[in-house]
Parts: sequence; structure tokens; C-alpha cells
Amino acid sequence: MGPEVDTPGTSAPPSAARSAPEPQRGPAPSVLRSLLRTREASVLGALAVSVLAASFMVEGFATGRNAGFLVLDVAAIALIALPMTLVVITGEIDLSVASTLGLTSAVMGQLWVLGLPLETIVPLCVLFGALLGALNGVLVTVAGLPSLAVTIGTMAMYRGLAYAVLGDRAVADFPFTWTGGATSRLPGTDIPWIAVLILVLAALFGLLLHATPIGRSLYAIGNNDEATRFSGISVRWTKLWLFVASGTVAAGAGVFWTLQYGSARADNAYGLELSVVAAVLLGGVSIFGGRGALPGVLAGVLLLGTIRNALMLADVSSDVLDIVTGLLLVVSVVLPTTLARVRERRPRPAPPS
Repeated sequence: MGPEVDTPGTSAPPSAARSAPEPQRGPAPSVLRSLLRTREASVLGALAVSVLAASFMVEGFATGRNAGFLVLDVAAIALIALPMTLVVITGEIDLSVASTLGLTSAVMGQLWVLGLPLETIVPLCVLFGALLGALNGVLVTVAGLPSLAVTIGTMAMYRGLAYAVLGDRAVADFPFTWTGGATSRLPGTDIPWIAVLILVLAALFGLLLHATPIGRSLYAIGNNDEATRFSGISVRWTKLWLFVASGTVAAGAGVFWTLQYGSARADNAYGLELSVVAAVLLGGVSIFGGRGALPGVLAGVLLLGTIRNALMLADVSSDVLDIVTGLLLVVSVVLPTTLARVRERRPRPAPPS
């Protein structure tokens, strides 16, 4: 008899059936769980809850007009928070941004009093802000000083220079074409045009941080700048240019602030650096560097602005607003650190035998 041949109708042996590979499941559930566990998702959830609660509990909150005022209220914070995010991711910080804004405003007012046109004043002020940021960067990267100490010092120095330039005066005779344009709305909406500029800059900073080798190097610097230096990346130049960007954007925010309120004063944006840092940390950026994402920061800005706006509509005093800002800043630092320690102490499951 010849050898047996399997026919199409013949059933496979039991061993073959047991060895057949099972269809693999996609990674979608684990990816979804990972996304829901991120700080950015938590901030977005808190923002949604805050908006819904304020809409039902605070009269006048859920209107297009108030949405426009909210955007104007957080515009300077949002602008300065963009480069601040990159600075903090590298493990540094810039606390002089509000004083840079105030000094820029004072210089802008003084130049206007001297008779220069705004078409010349505005680019000069932005360039001046870049120089102020470069001073911070040189002291941190070349002199090797800690950024916290440096920017606390320049925060006081820049604010003092603002008073030296303008004193207690307020320059408020800017042309309406500029002041009205700063708060003008997009046609047919209640949204101010500054929202478009914020979104464009956010897209540029987001692409730089999340889609380029430069962005990956920023995370590497924040995690271990020594190892990053040995890999061939110029840590000093990278940090220097980040401080320059921070000063430049802060100066641009100073120009916008001056035109928005129609007044150049030495005390403009006093204490704003706390709101900026609170928004950045609320958005999931680690104060120790190496972690964070720009969408979370924008959500943090809106969350902070929503809470402050709702409290103002409820006739809460400015002192309480400062308390809330400080509390959010403390929570944004303490909560992630506490959760990380809890995870470290949690017993890990034993590997399967």
C-alpha cells in the first residue's frame, strides 16, 4: 500500500489544532488607558468640569462676550507660557518674565513720549526683550549660575529699571487705531484676534517641541544634561536661546498688554510670573524637567483663567484670586510628587513562573 495522503476533508491532528496561533488583540485598550492616565487628560477633564460648573452656577459666564473677555484676560499668560514650557522642560525656570513685560511697557511709554512712532517702537521693544532674555541666558549658561537665583535677581532689577525709566507716571495717549486693534474681535465673533496669534505660536512651539530633534534634545537635557552634552548636543547654546525666546515673547506680551489696557506703567503685570508658572505646572510639565507637553499647558492656562473669571463674575475679591492662584501652584507641584512616591512604594507583581 502507498503512503497515506491527507485530503481536504481530513481533520487536522489534535496537536496541530492546539499549536495553531491565536489571533492577536490590538493595543487600543492599553493605549486608551495610558492616554486617560496622563496629566494632560486630567487637566482637560478638570477644565471641562470647571466650565460646566461655572456655566450653571455663575450668572453671565456662558456668554460669547464673557468668552472674549476670558481670552483677553489670559492672553499674556498664554503667550509667555509657550517659551516658559520649553525652559522648564530643560530643568530651568525664568521668573523675570513679568518684570520684562513691565520694563518693556515702561520703555514703550517713554519712547512714545519722546515722539517715536509705534511702528518703530514695537520692534525696538521686542528686540529689547530679547536682550533682557539673553542676559538671563548668559548668566545661567556661561557663568553657571542657577536659573532660579538669576531670574529672581533680574526680576527685581528689571522692575526697578521700569520705575527708573517711567517712574510713577502712566502714559495713556496711544492712538485708538492701536489700542482698539489690540482688543478687536474676529469678524462675526466675540473672539479677539490675539487668540489667532496664540494658536499660531502654539502650533510653532508645539512642532518644535514634539516633532523635531531639537524638541527631543530638550527632554534629554531635562532628564540628564551631562549625558546629553556627551552625546554632542550643545546644552549651553540650547538653554541660551530658550532664555532669549522667553524674553522676546515676554516683551511682545508687554506691547500687547500696554495696548490692551491703553496704559504704559512700570507696575504692569506685577506678579504675573506666578500665574504663568502655575499654568505651566498645572498643564503637566515637571518642575524638575524632562516631562511635559504643550497641549496640557494650554489647558492649564484655560483652567486657571476659567477659575479666575468665574470668581470675578461672582464678585470675589482680588485677594482671594491671589490665594487661589497660589493654591493651584502648590497643588501642581505637590500632587505629582506625592503620586510618584505612592507608585514607587506600591509593591510590584511577581513575575510569572
